[in-house]
Amino acid sequence: MPKTGTTVMVTGASAGVGRAVAQAFARQGAYIGLLSRDRERLETVREEVEQLGGKAIVLVADVANAEEVETAAVKLEERFGPIGIWINNAMSSVFSTFMEMTADEFKRVTEVTYLGMVHGTRSALSRMLPRNSGCIIQVGSALAERSIPLQSAYCGAKHAVRGFTDSLRCELLHDRSKVHITMVHLPAMNTPQFSWVKSRLPNHPQPVPPIFQPEVAADAIVWASQHRRREMYVGMPTVKAMWGNKFIAGLLDRYLARKGYSGQQTGEPVEPDRPDNLWQTVKGNFGSHGIFDNRSHASSQELWLVKHKWLMLAAAGTGLAMAAGAGYEPFMRRYRKVKFLLKLKKWL
Repeated sequence: MPKTGTTVMVTGASAGVGRAVAQAFARQGAYIGLLSRDRERLETVREEVEQLGGKAIVLVADVANAEEVETAAVKLEERFGPIGIWINNAMSSVFSTFMEMTADEFKRVTEVTYLGMVHGTRSALSRMLPRNSGCIIQVGSALAERSIPLQSAYCGAKHAVRGFTDSLRCELLHDRSKVHITMVHLPAMNTPQFSWVKSRLPNHPQPVPPIFQPEVAADAIVWASQHRRREMYVGMPTVKAMWGNKFIAGLLDRYLARKGYSGQQTGEPVEPDRPDNLWQTVKGNFGSHGIFDNRSHASSQELWLVKHKWLMLAAAGTGLAMAAGAGYEPFMRRYRKVKFLLKLKKWL
């Protein structure tokens, strides 16, 4: 749990996962920088944060602009002090076949989803490295493991974030830095992005089921900010994507070629000229949740197991010892081994 008064930057904070993350940190008394392009929604989030017990500052910026991100970081530290946690969450996408996308659209998605994380990471590290402390969380996706059709720009950007983060992590380890960087890979989330994403699909875009509520992601992100895990995979669909792509990638190519188009659309048509947020914000009272509440899971058993894996290991070791009918001394030897493994958890 973050200490009361921890200063946290959250990008993409005006809606969806970012808004849920801000709310979760607020419940723990954090000081939060709320960064996005939409001032009106950010003011609403600020009010929510302060009602929940936190403090917040509104920071209007486009993460694709490195100077704007750096200016926001300066303002946050001037207001609340040293940034201890930085959440790179902002993203953008276009639902379209690759050949129907324009070069400018592809560039824009890459600048927001990939370079936005690069800019945020640079601003965070420029402050955390001299202090030799801090945590940076890259909000990843199952699509950083297994790409799907109709979102080539977004999938490419999430893969790029993965490669960038792995490279940077090695540099931090080489320098023996105590700054921690991690990725939290999310499954399909019920967020407002499907109501404002730029789309060339005939029907309304949807996340590929099963769908989870943004509070599941927020729970994982807040937990990851205080536990030194290299990566976290949230939800069993994300785990399946990871392992499936390792062993049956070719089969998944063919499956997604048949099912990936219909799986990303509802049965309802959508107006082709509806407003989208690729170049500017879409006005409206968008919250954390999207329009798929009745189809979304509010919890994840897999996340519970991830958070309590050492408890499960200890229980499994104890159970095996008892099941084998081991005597007291063999049991204690196993217990001491498990206890030793628990001490090593911060490196695993």
